[in-house]
Amino acid sequence: MNIIGRRRIWYILSLVLILPGIAALIFWKLPTGIDFKGGTLLDITYKNSPSKTEVNKALGNAGVKDANIQQSGSDFIIQTTVLDSAAQQKVQDNLTKVGDYTQNRLETVGPTVSSDLKQKAIIAVILASLAIIIYIAIAFRKVPKPASSWRFGVCAIVALIHDLSFVVGMSAILGHFLGYEIDSLFITALLTIMGFSVHDTIVVFDRIRENLRKSPSLDFETNVNNSILQTINRSLNTSFTVLIVLLALYLLGGETLKHFMLALLLGISIGTYSSIFNASPLLVSWQAWQLRRARRKVTS
Repeated sequence: MNIIGRRRIWYILSLVLILPGIAALIFWKLPTGIDFKGGTLLDITYKNSPSKTEVNKALGNAGVKDANIQQSGSDFIIQTTVLDSAAQQKVQDNLTKVGDYTQNRLETVGPTVSSDLKQKAIIAVILASLAIIIYIAIAFRKVPKPASSWRFGVCAIVALIHDLSFVVGMSAILGHFLGYEIDSLFITALLTIMGFSVHDTIVVFDRIRENLRKSPSLDFETNVNNSILQTINRSLNTSFTVLIVLLALYLLGGETLKHFMLALLLGISIGTYSSIFNASPLLVSWQAWQLRRARRKVTS
C-alpha cells in the first residue's frame, strides 16, 4: 500500500473535512456557553417529567427569552443571560408551577470572568503547541540527516491544527443546527485531543527514525511509507478501543457529558486519520521541497 505516494489525495480529503467547519466559523461563529459569554445556569430535577415546552413556557412567563434548555428525562439544565437575585427568584417561582423540583446547581458567570477564561483557554492551547514542538525537536534531535528534528515537530503541530480546526468547525455547525454550545469542558477536550493525537504521531515518527537508521540505502519516502504500514494496525486498534469507551459514555452518560464526549469522539477519530495521512506525508513533502530547492541552487 503506497500511502505516501497518494498524499495529494489525503491533502484534498483533509481540506474537504475542515473547509465546511471553517466556513461555519466565519458565517455562524462559534456558539459559546455561559463559561465564555457569561450568564446564569440552573440545574434542576423534577419529581414528575414535564416537557421541554412546559419549562420553556414557564421561563417565558418569568420574562426569560432565548434560554438554552437541555433535557435528560426529569433533569433540566437551563442557561440564560445573567439574572440578578430578583430575576432568579421569579424564574424559580414560575418553574415551581410546572411541578416540584430539586435544585442541583445555580451559578452565575459574569462577563469579566468569562473573558478571562477565554483568554486563558487560548493561551493554554498556544503554550501546549509550543511545548510539543520543543519536545519533539529535542526527542528527535539525533534523527539521521538530511531529516530535521524541527520538521518533525512542525509537521506534528500542523496535523494538530488540522484536528482542532475540524473539531472547532464541527462545533460551529452543530451549534447552528442543534443548539450546541461550548463550555470550559470543550477546552479540556481540545487539550486531550492534542495529547492523544500527538502521541499517535510520535509513534509513527519514532518508527521513521528507526527505519532511517536501519535502512539508509532506501530513499526517505520509502522509509516513511514503510513506517506507516508497520504502525497502522497499532494506531487503528488503539483508537478503536478508545472510541468504543467514549461512545458508551456518550450514549449512557449524563446530559452534561454529551458535548464533551462528542468533541472527544470527533477529535480522536480525526486525530487518528491525521497521524497516518497528514503528519508523515507532510514530512515527505517538506523533505522533497528541500531537495528540489537544493538542486536549484546547485544548477544555478
